[in-house]
Amino acid sequence: MTVERYIRLMAGFFVLLSLALGVEGSPVFVSPWFLAFTAFVGLNLFQSGITNFCPPSFLLRKLGVPEGGASCSR
Repeated sequence: MTVERYIRLMAGFFVLLSLALGVEGSPVFVSPWFLAFTAFVGLNLFQSGITNFCPPSFLLRKLGVPEGGASCSR
């Protein structure tokens, strides 16, 4: 797997987790404030798309994850 795929997996996981914890109809509801984390992830994805700056990508590269090409180019 490449850095880009790990970033997508992490973002998707955090969005789903924060929705599960923040939506009142969810069986694991904790607080509606978890929806702020969903917005935070979305804003980070947005700024990353514009500026090409993504802190987790630096960490993943240091851990030896290959850069690779676009994962949607098959």
